[in-house]
Amino acid sequence: MKPTRLSFETFFSRTDLHAPYPFPEDAVNLLGSSLSLWLEALLKALGPSPVRAFPGVILQGDVYISEGVTIEPTAMIQGPTYIGPGSEIRHGAYIRGTTYIGKNCVVGHTTEVKGSCFLDGAKAGHFAYVGDSLLGRDVNLGAGTKLANLRLKQDEVSYKDPHTGQRVPSGLRKFGAILGDRVQTGCNSVISPGSLLLPDTGIFPCVHFHGTCTQGMVKK
Repeated sequence: MKPTRLSFETFFSRTDLHAPYPFPEDAVNLLGSSLSLWLEALLKALGPSPVRAFPGVILQGDVYISEGVTIEPTAMIQGPTYIGPGSEIRHGAYIRGTTYIGKNCVVGHTTEVKGSCFLDGAKAGHFAYVGDSLLGRDVNLGAGTKLANLRLKQDEVSYKDPHTGQRVPSGLRKFGAILGDRVQTGCNSVISPGSLLLPDTGIFPCVHFHGTCTQGMVKK
């Protein structure tokens, strides 16, 4: 059996996690074309969305909205997208498809999300960009946080393995960041493609971070 490159459990706990469909063992399989296939299987298994009508909201494509979701006017949501119970999509949010939003999450005002997963309680409340990234449980992105997903050279993104320290090719041209459970980012921080932040770590405001953070808070 081929070992996982970035084990799901390295970043996220499965205990009591809202899981309408089994999550893969390799976290990288929740990015790129693999995420598209996973979402397609999830939405097929769930069938029609129980909720569709939200005044002033634009829905395009296959969007599954669970009971108890709040979507404010002017939000735009493209499929394939899953939104879990109790989550909140605020005024002016833009979800550009291929997105999984778990339970009790927040996609905030003028926040843009594409090709990404929010696990339970993850919040990007204000002016954020989340591209091709994974946010663990109770992650909080400070206002203006940007998770960049494309290198300036537009070539393949690599990452620094948290266990060996070696650079590993991801096989992806677009790969933002993986933020483990309870990661925090300060306001106006920028996280470069292929960055990894393990659980209970974070970065201070206005910091540009590129690499792998295994402990503590990055100050510069």
